[in-house]
Amino acid sequence: MAPYLFTDAIMAGRQLRVFNHGNMRRDFTYVADIVAGTLAALDHPPADDGAAPPHRLYNLGNHRSEQLLDFIGAIERACGRKAELVFEPMQPGDVQETFADIAPIEHDLGYRPTTRIDEGVPRFVEWYRQYYGV
Repeated sequence: MAPYLFTDAIMAGRQLRVFNHGNMRRDFTYVADIVAGTLAALDHPPADDGAAPPHRLYNLGNHRSEQLLDFIGAIERACGRKAELVFEPMQPGDVQETFADIAPIEHDLGYRPTTRIDEGVPRFVEWYRQYYGV
């Protein structure tokens, strides 16, 4: 959701609220990598041993966190425009850093995201431009 919201704001010239004064890290994952993990799980369901319902829960993501301001910078470069950033304090209930633990799906199904931020962001912005005709 962040790539869309940030790109949309930058392209429209709207202010972009940045919490914790930009001191945030997030696990940004390209949609094709999420699709690959979802399909891997669908294509390899757990065996039914009769003891419990056959299921596995997997956390899909990029398995590493990126600096929020670096991510915004990548969007700015892809858009060819600077963001108008409004730095704000941390929101109640938010956390400074998140990232996905993909160890179980990596072990079970060989899932490993392959799209780096510097590849995925320009692809997303190109899609945005084409979809909205901008």
